[in-house]
Order: sequence, then C-alpha cells, then structure tokens
Amino acid sequence: MSQTAEANVKGENVIPTSRFRSFFRQLLKNKVAFSAFVFLVVIHVGVFLGPFIWTVNPDAVDPANALASWSAEHPLGTDDLGRDVLSRMLYGGQITLLVGLGSMIFTVLIGGLIGSAAGYFGGWIDTVLMRFTEAMLSIPNFFLALVALTVLGKSPMMVVLVIAFTSWMEIARVVYGETLKWKETEFVEASNAMGSSSMRTLIKHVIPQTIPSIIVASTLGIAWAILTESAISYLGLGIQPPTATWGNMLQNAQQYIWTAPILGVLPGVAITLVVLAYNFLGDGLRDMLDPKHLGK
Repeated sequence: MSQTAEANVKGENVIPTSRFRSFFRQLLKNKVAFSAFVFLVVIHVGVFLGPFIWTVNPDAVDPANALASWSAEHPLGTDDLGRDVLSRMLYGGQITLLVGLGSMIFTVLIGGLIGSAAGYFGGWIDTVLMRFTEAMLSIPNFFLALVALTVLGKSPMMVVLVIAFTSWMEIARVVYGETLKWKETEFVEASNAMGSSSMRTLIKHVIPQTIPSIIVASTLGIAWAILTESAISYLGLGIQPPTATWGNMLQNAQQYIWTAPILGVLPGVAITLVVLAYNFLGDGLRDMLDPKHLGK
C-alpha cells in the first residue's frame, strides 16, 4: 500500500475519533451539562436494563398486599392494587422515555422538512410554509394535543404523533434560519454552478450544516415531550392503564397522597429530574456548539 493510501486510511480512522474526543473534552468543561449527561445515561441504562434484573411482572395484581411498605420482596412497596412499584417505575420509565425520543424524531422530521424547504426555495413556498408555522405557534399546543387525543385515541403511538404534530414549529424556525444563512455560502453556490439539482444541494450541503442547531433543539424537545406526555397522562387523556407511564402513575397516586405519598413522589421526582437534566444538557450543548465558543 502506498504512503498516500496509508495516510488516507489513517486519516479516516483518526478524524472521527479526534472529533469525538474534542466533543467530550468540551462537555467535560461544562460541569452542569456533563453531570446531566451522566445522569441521563444512568437513568436510561437503569430503566431499559433494569427489567432484565428485576423480573417482577408490573401488571401482577395482589389486592391482599395493596399499599404495602418497602420490603425485600417489594423494595419500593406496592400500589393500591398490590402491583410492585419498582417494576412499574422501570417499565413506566421505558414508555415515558420512548415517547420523548419518538416525539423528538417525528418533530425533527416534520420541522426540518418544512424549515429547510421554506428557507432554501423561498418565494411562495417560504410564504406558505412559514405563515402556516406562525399560525400553528399561535394555537395553545397543549390544549390542541388534548383535543386531538380525545378524538383520535390514546395509544402510545398516537400520543407520540400528537406531541410531534403540536411541537414541530420551533425546530422549523431553527432550521429555517440556519438554511437562510448557509444557502448563501460559496460552497452552495459552487454546487449549483456544477449543475447539482436544488434538492441534492439542499440535502448534501445545506442540511448537514444545520445539524448542530437541530441537536440542541432536539435535546430541549425531548424534555418538552416528556413533560407533555406526563401532563396529558396525569389528566387521564394520555396512555391508559394498565400500561404504566410516570404520568399515569402520578395520576393514580393522587388519591393516596396522605396515606402512601411515595406513590406520587417517585414518578414526580423522576419526571422532574429527567426534564431538568435534558434542559441542562441542551443549554450546555448550545454553548458548546456556539461558534463563539468553538476552539476555546
């Protein structure tokens, strides 16, 4: 193998690693964001791998053992139907976190498509899409989600889609602004001069430049989706029992707030900490990916 080929192979192996290390070093400098990142990793690993260790059925009912206190058999006690609270926290956390992730994915797809198309093509496409975005922003999204779930159903997938379709507007505005900035750059003009189609130029050269901003907005969007799902479930209009989520666990626990407060404290604290961690991580990523901070 020639020296040039060896250098290319080495370069392909070194560049991604150095970028990851640089990103990790930047994250380490922001103590709050790094702590939030570590916390989220621990929570996600615990929630998704915990059921392989703690194999108690979260839907197993034992009325004779209802509202039992902590014990070796039930480390976090049982609820009003005698179901193991630890098991339900683990499985409920899976649903809550997956709803947040799924909603974020659909939000990015919808908002990214609308924002990039409006920003790059301009003209009447820009006018129609961005006026539609502004119209959606003027609607109280939470109440729109409640109405949509009442009409369309309350399955987990429907909850994901409703949250996504009522929260894509911020992503669209972020991508729109980034697209307007990058479409005037020299490499985009060079791509057009070489005969590339508008769609190819948009997908290959413009959208990749918006990814840092999308990552930041997506991180904050996951927090919003989790909080929205929890609020909807708390009102009884989200994912329905016996499927556990932290939101409907909180709703079921409200009538036992004085007799068994732990039933409400556990999911409430979990929701609060996860949402705060995603917000702190998003704020830290925004500082890291700000051009004024790059290279420091």
